[in-house]
Amino acid sequence: MEVQSRMEARCRTAVSAIQKPGRPRLTAFIASVLLLAALPGQVIAQSLSEHVDARPRVDWAERLTGDIERINAAYPGEIGVVVRDLDDDNRFSFHGEQNWYLASMVKVPVALALMDEVDAGRLSLDDTMTLERSDYVDGAGETNWHGAGEQLSLRWLLEQMITRSDNTATDMLIRRVGAERVNEHLAELVPEGFERITTLADVRRYAYSEFHPNAMALDGLEFVDIRKAREEKARLAAISRFIGVPVSDFRARDLSEAFEGYYATGLNSARLDALDRLLTRLARGETLSPESTDALMGVMARTRTGTNRLRAAWPDTVTFAHKTGTQRGRFCDGGIAIHDSDDGPQRVAVVACTRGSLSLARSEQALKEVGQAIWQSGVFR
Repeated sequence: MEVQSRMEARCRTAVSAIQKPGRPRLTAFIASVLLLAALPGQVIAQSLSEHVDARPRVDWAERLTGDIERINAAYPGEIGVVVRDLDDDNRFSFHGEQNWYLASMVKVPVALALMDEVDAGRLSLDDTMTLERSDYVDGAGETNWHGAGEQLSLRWLLEQMITRSDNTATDMLIRRVGAERVNEHLAELVPEGFERITTLADVRRYAYSEFHPNAMALDGLEFVDIRKAREEKARLAAISRFIGVPVSDFRARDLSEAFEGYYATGLNSARLDALDRLLTRLARGETLSPESTDALMGVMARTRTGTNRLRAAWPDTVTFAHKTGTQRGRFCDGGIAIHDSDDGPQRVAVVACTRGSLSLARSEQALKEVGQAIWQSGVFR
């Protein structure tokens, strides 16, 4: 310290002498260089470190803003994104305060309600259910390969609902837990921001009822038969046949108008920041027992859908425990990304949705670009 003080004093004397009247005045920069030159290396390093730390930094959320705005501008519709670093709770939101149709991402609240019943001892994942004819809903998954009357375990149905986005499995679980309990439990976890969740069969009923109210009576395998018609004209004809109303009497002109009318009801939608809060609480173990939290996160990490969405741009060091959502003109992806960094696992909640484009390929490309922008923002350390 004595040597350092003498060096600092000499340097100040030198600078003072140089700046006496009649001598050229050095800039503050040159004076700083002379001062640093007189100090030991450790002091120089400390001074430089303090200087760097004092400079304003652009954090990951600021970097992400411009990229998301650019992606949104290029997309033929709009996107919504919420990202939260669970380590420090820093959050980014783009249209996150708006209501978004979640499609099959509503299956996460269904899973949470199911696991809450397991934690309470009222259900076991080894319990079985009988597949009823009225349970069938069109869509992906393996439940529809089974015949009415077969016994299926809750564990298997949960796996199908999350990893394969199986609609029939979902409606069976809602039947077991109760739609009212699903919504009550969700309100207990996140009091604001979610609209009412319905069965997947009711999604079809409400959408097709935009053509005619008779569609509210559609049931079971009728949904599967309607979906088998690939072309819109044939699908409208199938709906007409089952509800007993000619297409010429339909109130909505086409499927897009019918689904937009259904989306306007707000059913099965939520603010993205509300879904972010739900996922954050799940990841932090605030919703379920440790065993059930690990079990559900494990199922979500085995999700097979969405390979071309958010995670498509992430390296293998990131595991994504997530759920996707896909419906006419609505595409979503959201969950907990776990980055295996040198400093240990880092968790980031990510939710993203698109609306306004019927193109699956274009929408998935936008979600992939969102994922890439998130990775490049620096939120993953």
